[in-house]
Amino acid sequence: MKKIIIIVLVISIILGFLFWKFGSSLPFFNKATEPTGPITLTYWGLWEDDNLIKPVIAEYQKLRPDVTVNYEKKSSLNYRTRVQTQIREGVGPDVFRIHNSWLPMFSLDLVPAPADVFNMTDFKNMFYPVAWDSFVKDNLIYAAPIEIDGLGLFYNEDMLNGVGGVPPKNWQEFIDLATKMTVKDQSGIQTAGAALGTTGNVDHWSDILGLLLLQQPEVDFNNVASAQVEEVVKFYTGFVIDPKKKTWDVNLPKSTDMFAQGRLGFYFAPSWRAHELRIQNPNLKFKIAPVPQLSGRQIAWASFWGEAVSAKSQNSQEAWKFVKYLTSAEAEKLAYQTASQIRLFGEPYSLTSLQGELATDPMAGAYVTQGPAYKFWYLSSDTFDNGINDEMIKYWEDGINTILAGTTPETALQTVDQGVKQVLDKYTKPILSPTGE
Repeated sequence: MKKIIIIVLVISIILGFLFWKFGSSLPFFNKATEPTGPITLTYWGLWEDDNLIKPVIAEYQKLRPDVTVNYEKKSSLNYRTRVQTQIREGVGPDVFRIHNSWLPMFSLDLVPAPADVFNMTDFKNMFYPVAWDSFVKDNLIYAAPIEIDGLGLFYNEDMLNGVGGVPPKNWQEFIDLATKMTVKDQSGIQTAGAALGTTGNVDHWSDILGLLLLQQPEVDFNNVASAQVEEVVKFYTGFVIDPKKKTWDVNLPKSTDMFAQGRLGFYFAPSWRAHELRIQNPNLKFKIAPVPQLSGRQIAWASFWGEAVSAKSQNSQEAWKFVKYLTSAEAEKLAYQTASQIRLFGEPYSLTSLQGELATDPMAGAYVTQGPAYKFWYLSSDTFDNGINDEMIKYWEDGINTILAGTTPETALQTVDQGVKQVLDKYTKPILSPTGE
């Protein structure tokens, strides 16, 4: 009996020492690290109504019955500042949506993905390179895309067929076709071949300008008062100023309205505009092609949204598991199918593995086939961020408008350059700690 007592005491002492020394790193203590009770996650979205998100959430909760996900659709008005304020006050969501250009403004408010949930190799293999450029910093993943989007070239099928054209591959073909489709009379342009050149009535003009800047060789965004950028703004405003390629005018209606009316041949826009156009004019015959390119270069414009996890979340591990699920093929396909029941198509897939399923689609196909060529900068329209995009766009807007008013591009870009530097300094420079380290 004494031997048994001694043996039990020795074993107890050894186990106690092991727990004190190594704690939960031992395999048989691992279960203690998992939450033992039910978990509730708050998920903020921007565009999708409950009926589009709930089927995806329901499937996740089948996999994780101990997790409840409460979805809330938020208004885009002042969204960025509202969500950031609430996170910092500790009352914000666990999972929420951010634009792919917002990481410089949000990096202190996000918790990166745990390596055992979302590792770097998986991320690189799953998504297009622009997702890495957008959401990864210092080899940490701060958000993940559940869609891909940017600029596509919408074209009026009847107008393009009327001039015997096909969707242009390069900018010279674009100019030739746009000028052929433009119809003028004594009062001005009646049917426009292409909507470029202004800021007031060209929807997504800043994205178009961003695309041209990225495509132009040797553009340095830290010094936009350059000959390369001057060439870009001359090309852009030339669609209004240059008589040889004039296809647009400051007095025309908004480009989206012109296209919906069947009075515009070429129109640059993200995928979601297709749904609006179908509602505005159900009889409009249009398709979407990849954007034109310069010779020898393949660069498209990306502007899309991803899901991130708040640094103040009490369940960040589970929140990231939910984000990982949202980017799975099963979840993206379910979301696409659900959305396609009430509109033209769903969100173009963010996963490279699903590109083939949409590549030939006359609407969504352009947005996935451009996937490998996507790049971005801080000129994304309709983010309503009251921050890096809106402030950057304002400086370029003033510059383009002064050029249209007669100022030389060289002079206008001197002022734009000062504004660009201020915005970049404000949002993209490293944030020092209170001690200055």
